[in-house]
Amino acid sequence: MLSARDMDRRTNSPPLQGRGKGWGLSAARNADIAGFARGMRREPTEPEKRLWRALSRSQVGGYKFRRQAVIGPFIADFLCPQKALVVEVDGETHDVDTDRGRDAALRRMGFIVLHVTNADVMRNLQGVVTSVLSALHEAPDRWARPHPNPSPEGEGLQGPIGGQRA
Repeated sequence: MLSARDMDRRTNSPPLQGRGKGWGLSAARNADIAGFARGMRREPTEPEKRLWRALSRSQVGGYKFRRQAVIGPFIADFLCPQKALVVEVDGETHDVDTDRGRDAALRRMGFIVLHVTNADVMRNLQGVVTSVLSALHEAPDRWARPHPNPSPEGEGLQGPIGGQRA
């Protein structure tokens, strides 16, 4: 018998398969995009490494980020799910016209996109972090705290009285 995950990845599955996160993509395409994202997480560029060190572990305003996050058919360099903020680190290979179309599609999905350059990350990391924090403060929350899917460690869980942990 196949697991639920294996059932989602069947190549003969009907179109738009994908346990509710299909975004209109086939199970095979979802698996491909997830594989690309995993590869990008394993081999980040130097600017991505530096920015991740600054954004990880809730160091920027207490907000959590994911790196190489899959959003529909796109892979965002960094995503703050609480604020629907996407941070893209643009190198010399970025195509401005393609980025415009992608940004418009992400905006239609409710995301805010902030572009920073490789050079800015390498030469002015603190300035980039300040810009990210400013964008986080300006963006509305997507949900009330705590996060609807708290981490396994229990972060974000609230107890029954006064928001204290149980």
